[in-house]
Amino acid sequence: MQFITLNNGVRMPILGYGVYQIHDPEECERCVLEAIRVGYRSFDTAQAYRNEAAVGRAVKRSGVPREEFFITTKVWISNAGYDKAKASIQESMVQLQVDYLDLVLIHQPLNDYYGTYRAMEELYKAGKIRAIGVSNFSPERYVDLVKFSEVVPAVNQVETHVFNQQVKAQEWMRKYGTQMESWGPFAEGKNDYFFNSTLRQIGDKYNKSTAQVALRFLIQRDVVVIPKTVKTTRMEENFNVFDFHLTAEDMEKIAALDTGESLFFSSSDPQTVEFIISLGK
Repeated sequence: MQFITLNNGVRMPILGYGVYQIHDPEECERCVLEAIRVGYRSFDTAQAYRNEAAVGRAVKRSGVPREEFFITTKVWISNAGYDKAKASIQESMVQLQVDYLDLVLIHQPLNDYYGTYRAMEELYKAGKIRAIGVSNFSPERYVDLVKFSEVVPAVNQVETHVFNQQVKAQEWMRKYGTQMESWGPFAEGKNDYFFNSTLRQIGDKYNKSTAQVALRFLIQRDVVVIPKTVKTTRMEENFNVFDFHLTAEDMEKIAALDTGESLFFSSSDPQTVEFIISLGK
């Protein structure tokens, strides 16, 4: 496994496993156990996913020492604000059956996220959280938080894939020492992702799948990836991306696929913001 070092010295696997949309508790627990067997040690969940408890049970059942895991969760909009956020993070630790978290993120830049961040800073300083950060923060929201917080976010998790590469956003994160992490590295298959001719042609050179090439592209850009799948064979395939290296020419060809546009939602769209907020009430 390859690791990156966050701005506070904490080491984080560059490849993890995401559990978004694995709603059934038994299915989620099975998937996490399978991922652990494959070799994954970094797991990304969230309060809004409603599967923290399943992740916690799997980690506990695995028998792997807690210190080998890197566990991330996120504070949802309905838990925003200092008091609610602090209580919700403690509840997340109960659900996950841990006495500390490796990374906690603000899920969306909505509601009182400054109060949320103050609670996270306090728990970070108390040693209950090893690193804190944000998710879905556009460059302007991200810079604003950096300038008015005591602890610079260690991570900003944003939609990042070959069709939306977040090049400018990554430049701003690098300026202040924040690690970019990708959610949706496969864009949920949109734009005929897994049959893209550029990715397939490059994959053929290395006897790799389009998914493996896409992950490798992000990893070589120093982007943390957390692909999600419920199939063990796919878990193994996604994990097997450290035995080949894309050339500069390969990277340029894939870079040309960037549209600079989201395939999911825009936080600057009022209707989208209304919809996201409705999910938090």
